Amino acid sequence: MTKHLLIIAHTPSVNTRALADAALRGASTDDAGEVTAEAMSPFDVVADDLLAADGVILGTTENIGYMAGATKDMFDRCYNTWLDRTEAMPVGLYIRASLDGTATRRALEDIFSAQRWRLVAAPLILHGNWSDSYPAQVEVLATAMAAGLDAGIF
Repeated sequence: MTKHLLIIAHTPSVNTRALADAALRGASTDDAGEVTAEAMSPFDVVADDLLAADGVILGTTENIGYMAGATKDMFDRCYNTWLDRTEAMPVGLYIRASLDGTATRRALEDIFSAQRWRLVAAPLILHGNWSDSYPAQVEVLATAMAAGLDAGIF
């Protein structure tokens, strides 16, 4: 049975769009196995989108030391529906942070913990000035997560 990886990425800039594209590319490479991948804006996500997924990668920006409002809006709309229905959901996280990303990471880890989701890797925090290496790092995260889903590791 083919697994489905949902990539939820807030993309308010050319650079954050490049990160989301890298996640989709990584999850769709031959090394990722037979996983289907889909990228969505958090504004477009409804509860059923995640309920139909086998894993999720969340990409957000850091805004004023917290997750993007788009990401928070998604959790505001879907959190209660997901509660007790998505337990053990494997999740990957990348944060495009102009500061250090710590508060954003903590807030999201608290949400993941309350939902009983499992981080499959340490959160990827891409902070400071833009680096051309950032998309490659996100692509590696997505490939590894998709391959893990395909192999039944997560």
